[in-house]
Amino acid sequence: MSATRTTDLVIPAIFSPATIERATELSEIVQSEAVVRAGFFDSLCNGPGATYNMPYLKEVTGSSEVISDTGGSLTVNPVTEDKDIAPALNRGKAWGENDLARWASGADPVGSIRDFVAGFWARDAKQIMLKILDGLFDNTNGVLRTTHRVNIYNDVVAGSITDAMRLTGDTFVDGTLKLGDFSPTIRAVLVHSDIEGYWRKKQLIAYVQPAGAVGARIPTFQDRRVMVSDDCPKVAGANSPSYTSYLFGVGSFALGYQTNDPERATEIQRVGLASETYLITRRRMLLHPLGVKWSGSAAAAGGPTNTELATGTNWTKVYQDKNIHIVAIKHNL
Repeated sequence: MSATRTTDLVIPAIFSPATIERATELSEIVQSEAVVRAGFFDSLCNGPGATYNMPYLKEVTGSSEVISDTGGSLTVNPVTEDKDIAPALNRGKAWGENDLARWASGADPVGSIRDFVAGFWARDAKQIMLKILDGLFDNTNGVLRTTHRVNIYNDVVAGSITDAMRLTGDTFVDGTLKLGDFSPTIRAVLVHSDIEGYWRKKQLIAYVQPAGAVGARIPTFQDRRVMVSDDCPKVAGANSPSYTSYLFGVGSFALGYQTNDPERATEIQRVGLASETYLITRRRMLLHPLGVKWSGSAAAAGGPTNTELATGTNWTKVYQDKNIHIVAIKHNL
């Protein structure tokens, strides 16, 4: 009886869509509604091109007019269309035999491999998002650096830091008010672990247990979901570091995946002479801040690098400010 190999366990046509769905389930940012995945965005990724055009109707301004009974006509206003532009992101990751052997030793080898791969791509998507945010809020060229950022940071010694410089209940509200009457759309906040730890010490975090989810608790701050990443900016100062935390409204980012070529999204490669097996995974995806179009050009055909995504001059605002549901707060600990 021959041994079961990874090539027997992983069937690309099944494995590729399964890891995409599992990555969506594992992504707390997607679960928070900050990122919206829709069939429309998948359909864009299934098409050709280095960028995707996403047309939208510009918001109508002005007030209503009084209807006249003397034959006067209403003023005809134009409906203007514009387009948001997202770059195609083409990424890949490969693993070798030793890892595969370890995963396959579990009671559910396919599930173990799927969760490992999906977990990687969920983390990678968060890192890509943070690089995009670096570009949007770049201190020199970021298109959201003034309209969507609150800067309360002061480079003072720890003993001189006041609550006005920290991310507290009051300063958090100041951040939400950057969106004016759209502030209720904010559903989530992404912070460095130092900030989450400070909040816990001050008992500022409340926990919600979803119905039917035994043992699962979701941390919240002012009724917004709290997400943690040490990739959030923490920049050393002469006296104290600055932190940048992000607030997200519903559908701040669009998410889509190529789904029509699963055989190439997952590939098993066996090098018999070397007795090695490789698991190769690929993603053609869209992860885009809605309302801020990609105006740069990628250095490589595979799409922009993380460094290019983090370059402020590569982004141009196209929505009205209050319709871009992303806010940054730069603050002390």
